[in-house]
Amino acid sequence: MTHLTTKQVAARYYELTSDSLLDKIYDELYHEDCVSIEPDDKLLPKRVMWIGAIKEKWEYFNSLIEEAYSAYCDKPIFAGNTFACAMGMDATLKGYWRVEINEIAVFSVKDGKIVSEEYFW
Repeated sequence: MTHLTTKQVAARYYELTSDSLLDKIYDELYHEDCVSIEPDDKLLPKRVMWIGAIKEKWEYFNSLIEEAYSAYCDKPIFAGNTFACAMGMDATLKGYWRVEINEIAVFSVKDGKIVSEEYFW
């Protein structure tokens, strides 16, 4: 079985993000036993393990968005089994105010699947 390279995974991630097919990213590119790490635990859990829990975290975050004005994901850069993207959004969160979120997302790839994601902001 041929696995995608890190560069191919990064390119596909960028393609799906650019087309706003975010749900497809998890099903297509993530390993079942992946981990997601946030910079703090004020809004989202600090560490989530397993693809089902990561999807739930994403759904929860989306439920917090009252209005989205813009979002972006820059083209990925990669080295070895890792790739990174600058990404962010301008949105009003329910119960909060309008915020701009700008972050660097770092992804580790093994056997053609994302096994970890970590966000820095």
